[in-house]
Amino acid sequence: MVNGTIRATGATSANQSRKVDVAIIGAGPAGLTAGYLLTKRGFSVAIIEKDETYVGGISRTVEHEGYRFDIGGHRFFSKSQQVVDLWNEILPDDFIQRPRMSRIYYEGKFYSYPLRAFEALWNLGIVRSTLCMVSFAKAKAFPNRKVKSFEDWTINQFGSKLYSIFFKTYTEKVWGMPCDEMSADWAAQRIKGLSLWGAVTDGLKRSLGLNKRPNDGMQTKTLLETFRYPRLGPGMMWDAARDKILATGKGEVLMGHAFKQLAADGQGGWRLSATGAQGDLVIEAAHAISSAPMRELGARLHPLPATSLEGSRLKYRDFLTVALKIRSEELFPDNWIYIHDSKVKVGRIQNFRSWSPEMVPDDSVACVGLEYFCFEGDDLWDSSDDDLIALATKEMAILGLVSSEKVIGGVVVRQEKAYPVYDDEYAANVLAMRTELEAAHPTLHLVGRNGMHRYNNQDHAMMTAMLTVENIAAGARQYDTWCVNEDAEYHEAGDEGAEKIIPARTALSDDQAAALASVRAVPERIVAEKPAKAA
Repeated sequence: MVNGTIRATGATSANQSRKVDVAIIGAGPAGLTAGYLLTKRGFSVAIIEKDETYVGGISRTVEHEGYRFDIGGHRFFSKSQQVVDLWNEILPDDFIQRPRMSRIYYEGKFYSYPLRAFEALWNLGIVRSTLCMVSFAKAKAFPNRKVKSFEDWTINQFGSKLYSIFFKTYTEKVWGMPCDEMSADWAAQRIKGLSLWGAVTDGLKRSLGLNKRPNDGMQTKTLLETFRYPRLGPGMMWDAARDKILATGKGEVLMGHAFKQLAADGQGGWRLSATGAQGDLVIEAAHAISSAPMRELGARLHPLPATSLEGSRLKYRDFLTVALKIRSEELFPDNWIYIHDSKVKVGRIQNFRSWSPEMVPDDSVACVGLEYFCFEGDDLWDSSDDDLIALATKEMAILGLVSSEKVIGGVVVRQEKAYPVYDDEYAANVLAMRTELEAAHPTLHLVGRNGMHRYNNQDHAMMTAMLTVENIAAGARQYDTWCVNEDAEYHEAGDEGAEKIIPARTALSDDQAAALASVRAVPERIVAEKPAKAA
């Protein structure tokens, strides 16, 4: 027992095997949601998880010396009542309501997020504010008529000066590619509805007390005044889901078992092989649910799918968190702050006490997490933990947030495949692999962020699992879990018919559609123009 919860156990000897109704790859939100709902219905399940300690995937909570770290930051909000009800069912007594606050940090000053025009111009000073307004006026008077990139679109909206201050640095840190190579369509979706004149008008109304609408008049769709959060972090939710699966007697969660192979048995079922400390484990099952990255699934399926090459071309963005313990009662009230400064490599800094006071056990010590976006295998990813802690300590001092002598310890948490990359060929690669697998293997189900190569929210990942359970229970694919792949607002901005969405085989309820429509925007690269063919 760890932290008052039952820990699942792995296989105790080599070459063990078992038979279940459903084998599940990955104990993240999608895998555990599927396992929980299936065992409630009487199905037997076995879930493999390569992590030896933690369930929850990217939604796990890591503990170090009593300090808890949320990997990425997870606010519990969903437009789907079904998802909210499931959260309450799994974790009925441990949610707390927390204030929401996220700001931008630039050159020693904080800026509200989304930007408030008067505050931003005041912080920037008279000279720079004047240059920003001149730049904005120029962009409006002489807009770029051939908008292709994120940079083109954002400069047209805000001017080159505000673009360079509030958009360029952070965006390039997160995604690892230049803004002039990112699609303008992504910018239009990501920053839809935000304009400088709108922000000025909103600021005037707020100053005069005329804004009585929810959210203090800020209409950006991601902004909430408060949010619910498990008191010990999001991992608390998934620990509880795991424990409920085990308590049914119908499910296993096999920790420290890495996905090795998924082989069709020739009769519509599956043999799932996993490698653990004590050797290989084989699970025989009628159905298989995979939340493993599509790239890994394509390489480890047997027989090898014809589209395994397309799967191998899928790419991912990784990140790591350096958690620092700081001798200070409090630093800043934000849940996190965005670092728009090219002098440092850190992209975002979380304050874990602002997520929940129970995340930090010592009132005299603050604990923050510096997030670095990188690619697995690059210099940052491969740096030693000591070097990364030293870098984070140094950058906190460079930013003027805390002096180095106040840092009394640290730990590094790496998260591979945090974000699926939407390059110019990802959609075709995903569609090719998905189409083949659905036709050839009706009992294989892909769920979750990496399982479907989609940058979705936690509630979306859960809904894909919830609909998959319905399909398994019905013995047929009644629901198409791929039926929505972007926000409805985004479809209004694109070319009609450009995205071919396969309709649900059974109509989704409004509640289910709300969860499936929560997929988040991810930048795409500009597709190179093809040269005209010679006549």
